[in-house]
Amino acid sequence: MRHDVLSDVLSAVKNADNVGKTETIVSASNMVKEILIIFQKNGYIGNFEMIEDGKGNQFKIELFGKINNCGSIRPRYSTKADNYEKWERRFLPAANVGLLIVSTSQGIVTYHESKEKKIGGKLLAFIY
Repeated sequence: MRHDVLSDVLSAVKNADNVGKTETIVSASNMVKEILIIFQKNGYIGNFEMIEDGKGNQFKIELFGKINNCGSIRPRYSTKADNYEKWERRFLPAANVGLLIVSTSQGIVTYHESKEKKIGGKLLAFIY
């Protein structure tokens, strides 16, 4: 039984990318869709499309081989807008390398966008 869809999706994407696959199929949800859109905008993955299979929908994701590591952040730590450097040091390999994905009151965004808007939120995932 799956308890955390985001963790399952990110580990499937990371494993498929590390093995050298060009595409993978993962479970679908609205949060996963928003995170995949962020990954796509930042060049980590290619196009993705929803596959309707009658049970629960799935995403078919095109992989480029650019992901070194990605994962969900558990527990979902709360953070303030001026506190991202602490989390950047903890989850990312170097300054300005990779992304932290944050759930804010204005939607799911990268930590760069939430710094600019000066809003905090809950940390969801990282990728580099």
